[in-house]
Amino acid sequence: MFATLVANQADLLQIDPALETERIASAIREQVGQTLRRKGVVLGLSGGIDSSVAAALCVRALGPKRVLGLLMPEHDSSSDSECLGRLLAEHYDIECLLENIGPTLDASGCYQRRDAAVRSVVPDFQAGDKFKVVLPALLDSGAYRIHYVVAQLADGRQIRARLPLDAYQTIVAATNFKQRVRKLVEYFHADRLRYAVVGTPNRLEYDQGFFVKNGDGAADIKPIAHLYKSQVYQLADYLDVPEVIRRRPPTTDTYSLEQSQEEFFFSLPLRKLDLCLFAKNNEIPPDEIADEVGLTPEQVVRVFDDIDAKRAATEYLHLKPLLVEPVPEVGG
Repeated sequence: MFATLVANQADLLQIDPALETERIASAIREQVGQTLRRKGVVLGLSGGIDSSVAAALCVRALGPKRVLGLLMPEHDSSSDSECLGRLLAEHYDIECLLENIGPTLDASGCYQRRDAAVRSVVPDFQAGDKFKVVLPALLDSGAYRIHYVVAQLADGRQIRARLPLDAYQTIVAATNFKQRVRKLVEYFHADRLRYAVVGTPNRLEYDQGFFVKNGDGAADIKPIAHLYKSQVYQLADYLDVPEVIRRRPPTTDTYSLEQSQEEFFFSLPLRKLDLCLFAKNNEIPPDEIADEVGLTPEQVVRVFDDIDAKRAATEYLHLKPLLVEPVPEVGG
């Protein structure tokens, strides 16, 4: 059975975009209108493929007049994100509001706390200098991988320094303010309009915990969380998402230096990771998927182990608040 699946590797992640679009649109209508009893939806528009496809699906389900898009840039945001977000809103004729969260992040100490953590390993780092956090490639070695900071100083020097755990966790904790403030803004508009908040993680992000608890992980519906990244692109083609968005490389848009999701978290091209995650979920042995993924069986095992490690490390992100004893839920 596995050999048959792998022989058709190009079709492993293939879906029927028309059928899947209607299935998701039907679910959105039922979840928003019947289960949640909301009048429409609000979501952040980042100019990326996931939020664009989620917005397109909501338009298909509810119509453009019941979809509100939010642009929420801050000091480190790429100007491309706002431009592409506006393009997407215009393309689907949905209302779009600009909410600059930079002043709120300033007031919360986000940038100051983050810069102090970077400065603990790069002493010459100053406010206004650029940086990003990177993780060594997964396939190069089986050794434990440590995050590094790459800083671009005002004098032109680029410095790469290993991040001790406390500095890394402080940087992440500080930058998590960004996702949590954005969610506050989304729920403000959701409350005033009686709308539901749409989360936009794809299956890789949802499975591997690539989200912030009570930040971008908070939502009322998550319509594409079951879709592999490759399948999101298939829907983007079918739903006529603007080509410039479909061609844009996935980015975190979190740090001031441009950074891919692969550099920061996944450590593997998303197409390869899609196939490895599919193989693991369907119990396809490493030696039967390796050639089709373009890896050795040993490398696939390494990817499988990393998938397990991320699932274990981020399990708490999926948990509801823990109680001393069960309390019956309304409707439960």
